[in-house]
Amino acid sequence: MSKAVKDTFGKEVAIQRCQIHKKRNVESHLPESEQSAVTSEMEAAYAEFDYKAANAKLEAIAKRVEYKYPSAAESIREGLEETLTLHRLSMPGLLRISLSSTNPIESALSTARKTTGRVKHWQSGMQVLRWLSCGFIAVEKKFRKINSYKFIPVLINALHGESVSGSSMVG
Repeated sequence: MSKAVKDTFGKEVAIQRCQIHKKRNVESHLPESEQSAVTSEMEAAYAEFDYKAANAKLEAIAKRVEYKYPSAAESIREGLEETLTLHRLSMPGLLRISLSSTNPIESALSTARKTTGRVKHWQSGMQVLRWLSCGFIAVEKKFRKINSYKFIPVLINALHGESVSGSSMVG
């Protein structure tokens, strides 16, 4: 998906990968005996406010597990920068927590999928769009406001490069 986003919006687009999915992916490369320790270490790294500190902690975890579990280390390093985009943009804590997971959008897509799954024979593309709209209207009732939504202007400014010195990030 990163490639499609970059192809559409340019190579300098800011992409935030889901940290929850990253942790799960890393866990899948580890034996059960190692999973909780590595997950806890990754959570501590992601809880760091400072980008460099978070990056260093994640790299230290990868280095530590590399000898015994090279695929886990590779998984940590793959897309590492994109799991730290909100750190690099210096987003406030609660806003960063809210935006570091794709779970809210996945929930919305799941509800829309259930709604559209009821139709067996699509008559046109417009019918698909109407059903998707109905699905998203249904899920909208379950939406809550984003924690620290008042900080969204900080995110917008960061994406436009106003609060990220030397960055060419765009929204």
